[in-house]
Amino acid sequence: MPRPTPAQIAYGSATVVFSAAAMLLLTPTGSALMLGALALAALVLGCAVAVAVPARSRRERQAADAAARLPERRTPAHAGSTVGEHPLHG
Repeated sequence: MPRPTPAQIAYGSATVVFSAAAMLLLTPTGSALMLGALALAALVLGCAVAVAVPARSRRERQAADAAARLPERRTPAHAGSTVGEHPLHG
């Protein structure tokens, strides 16, 4: 099983926290059993969200790394314009 990405961990953790808070605010919790059920439901929902976040494949990571290593291309500020013309007045 591959390791979870930081994005998967962040989305799953945020889902657990916010769904648990929402369920606690919206549901009357009179017993410890109900509290445990809400916590378990939040955990299951967080795991489902973490798995649903698409992980980047090895090919995508290699392409992103290769693009980051390329030198940055810079174009001159005056490219495509003539002297004395304002770019908005064509």
